[in-house]
Amino acid sequence: MNVHSWSELNTAQRQVNVDAVNLLHCTTEDAGVIDADCPVPAKTQARRKQILDAACDCVRKAGFHGASMAEIAAAAGLSVGQIYRYFENKEAIIAAIVAQDLAEMHEKFAEFEGLDAPFVETLITQCAIGIDRKCEPRRANLALEVIAEAARNPQVAAIVRSADAAERALGRTMLDRVLPAECDEDERAARGEVLTMLFDGMMMRAVSNPDADREQIARVIEFMVRCLLQTPALGDITPSAAPLRSGVA
Repeated sequence: MNVHSWSELNTAQRQVNVDAVNLLHCTTEDAGVIDADCPVPAKTQARRKQILDAACDCVRKAGFHGASMAEIAAAAGLSVGQIYRYFENKEAIIAAIVAQDLAEMHEKFAEFEGLDAPFVETLITQCAIGIDRKCEPRRANLALEVIAEAARNPQVAAIVRSADAAERALGRTMLDRVLPAECDEDERAARGEVLTMLFDGMMMRAVSNPDADREQIARVIEFMVRCLLQTPALGDITPSAAPLRSGVA
């Protein structure tokens, strides 16, 4: 079974930040790259967080196009010049937002490593938490704004796609531990993609149908996740000829 090491995952996380920095021509210190050889001072981290929090609030209200650097500066209680000391442009702010989300994902997976419960059960019991997280209005609003901007802006699209590649690497190390050994590379990638669709799609549903019964949704999602993780390899079986396997409890 091909299992990625945690050192490889850390490399993937650093790489998405480096890609964003190279794309936007920012300096290592200003961009806050996660690099043990060049740590970011606490004061710089605090200032960047102050700006990011203000930027996120502005974007939720007016979108990335509607949120000017002047408005972000005002919301942060800073001058526009101070903003540009930490972020070259709005694309750099998006890169930082995306990197933050990736860091949260990495931390969550690291927590899983320290649990004693069977790994499949650990993942499934996290479904309800994942649903609440994805459906949280402020998070869903911001994530959809990032995706909308990526559809318009090639620079943002490159940032989002780089982050997505790093997230797939993180997710793959989880899947390789639990998927049936006979699943080939293509099927492993496809199952991972379907899992991502399930949870990322919740953000759109949270906007379209905010009153949906999350408890019932969680029950169905838990069943679907168990199927995706434990159903034997499909091989050459066509969808119409693939009944639910008895091996899925």
